[in-house]
Amino acid sequence: MIYTVTLNPALDKTVQVPNMTVDAVNRITEMRTDPGGKGINVSKVIQKLGGESTVLALLGGSTGHKIADALEEMGLKCRVTFIPGETRTNLKVVDPVRHTNTDINEPGIEVTGEILNGMLCELVAMVKPGDIVAISGSLPKGSPKDTYYRWVSECKKAGAKAFLDVDGALLADGLKAVPYLVKPNNEELSRLVGKPLETIEELTSAAGELLDLGVEKVVVSMGGKGALYITKETVIQAEGLKVPVGSTVGAGDSVVAALAVAEERGLSLEEAVCLSTATGAANVMCSGSQAAEYEVIESLIGKVQYKVI
Repeated sequence: MIYTVTLNPALDKTVQVPNMTVDAVNRITEMRTDPGGKGINVSKVIQKLGGESTVLALLGGSTGHKIADALEEMGLKCRVTFIPGETRTNLKVVDPVRHTNTDINEPGIEVTGEILNGMLCELVAMVKPGDIVAISGSLPKGSPKDTYYRWVSECKKAGAKAFLDVDGALLADGLKAVPYLVKPNNEELSRLVGKPLETIEELTSAAGELLDLGVEKVVVSMGGKGALYITKETVIQAEGLKVPVGSTVGAGDSVVAALAVAEERGLSLEEAVCLSTATGAANVMCSGSQAAEYEVIESLIGKVQYKVI
């Protein structure tokens, strides 16, 4: 079973604003809303890939109930914790003329360590050896700084494989618990090591330092330039697929979803490269944070180009 953790979810409102201009009146031409947050996005894509997952999410207020209702309508399994406060709404502004994507994210709900500990205990009671737990995204206000260290540690103790997709101090702290897989992008990996990483060799070397800590797999996404898939034995560079861009929201989450499905199914690293690259590209073609249909993903798998370096 795959579990996804979203401690700071959101209702994603995606709008199209052609020729968006600062200090001017801008007109929205299209709008959609989707239940969002990185872990929730992962679960939506897992479903499209024919897999199953359980969403663990922290929700509050009327917005939280909208998200819970939407997830139920999608047929996703959920273990939701409701707390006082209002779940955030994040605005995603897509300018189809200037080809820009701008995120305006609210700070979100406030929690206590006691609430998060209760959720963690619930998760640990469910997971079994060999399960996958994808821990993604930002933390809500009030969260202890060591939250992701504790979540990764406890999942490992339960025999689960922890996938970690976070940034900044959260990534540095979570790495201390040595997750099974991490998926930074090139900018996040640069921030982690404290210097710009501009070449494939530099990115591979920095990822190797994470492997030396005990991480089993490192996937470094590079936007349109593709991604690096790195283990102790192999380094694979996958080229990015050129597709029409609908929205970049959730593109990285779709890669995590495909990696989780590939791991659960026992696919080879090469097969995981093809599936995750195609899945990421297919989801970029979608509007908002909706998940691409499997037929689109399948049509792209054979187009993935990669090389062992």
